[in-house]
Amino acid sequence: MNPTLNADLHCHSVVSDGTLTPEELALRAKSQGVQLWALTDHDEIGGQARAAAAAAACGLDYLTGVEISVTFLHQTVHIVGLGFDANNAALAEGLQQTRGGRAQRAQEMADDLARVGIKGCFEGALQYAGNPNLISRTHFARYLVETGICKDTYEVFRKYLTEGKPGFVEHRWAHLKDAVRWITQAGGLAVIAHPARYKFSANEEMALFTEFIGHGGQGVEVVTGSHSAAESVTYAATALEFGLAASRGSDFHSPTESRTELGALPVLPGELTPVWALLEDRITRAPRAASTRA
Repeated sequence: MNPTLNADLHCHSVVSDGTLTPEELALRAKSQGVQLWALTDHDEIGGQARAAAAAAACGLDYLTGVEISVTFLHQTVHIVGLGFDANNAALAEGLQQTRGGRAQRAQEMADDLARVGIKGCFEGALQYAGNPNLISRTHFARYLVETGICKDTYEVFRKYLTEGKPGFVEHRWAHLKDAVRWITQAGGLAVIAHPARYKFSANEEMALFTEFIGHGGQGVEVVTGSHSAAESVTYAATALEFGLAASRGSDFHSPTESRTELGALPVLPGELTPVWALLEDRITRAPRAASTRA
């Protein structure tokens, strides 16, 4: 399958921490030239039916998607799942367990921010959470921007909500093996998301990839909104070294917040195997207009 396909297999809607609905995202992806799309909300597949229907309505091929938070070596790592059965009960149950504890964590974050004089953050962040069960740092960041504490979300994460800064509360997510198992047993393919974002040593990153593959993981994001050109080259080499398929996704959250627009990424390097080549039978093909002759 064509490695130059304009596939965008990583983005978020209001079902998790994006600002657009699944329907709005489908239309935006189509207008930006995306040919294959996946909605990958955090720890939640509740928007999949809407996304698939919207993609079909606007003539966009679709893969089911999700982004699962896991804890690995005391860091949060994200695993994207693609092409799974969105009605799989074990996957849904696992994600529900992963979402547990977010509200308590959010309250602790708000309490910590209150200690440095920023009050009302829990209630404020909740206004931005389309799904209260998935209240996250992103929702806190939007509140801090809206109230003038910070000028944009990038400033928020420089000053707050990250390790060693006010508002940071560690949360223990799913185990790596569980996330990969939920995805693969539901018929999908597991992908390590934006690997350059993690602060692992070379040995720790080797451990991540080795364990991921050992549990049945098959892909890695090479071209993403989080990677520089040099980092994409690095992880293209990593994909070849480990025999992993390569994925591509903008990690789009919002028209005003995201650094990368849907569908605006460079193509995958040609020597790589794209993840969609392994998922051809799981792609929901949009209806094609009938050809006509003059």
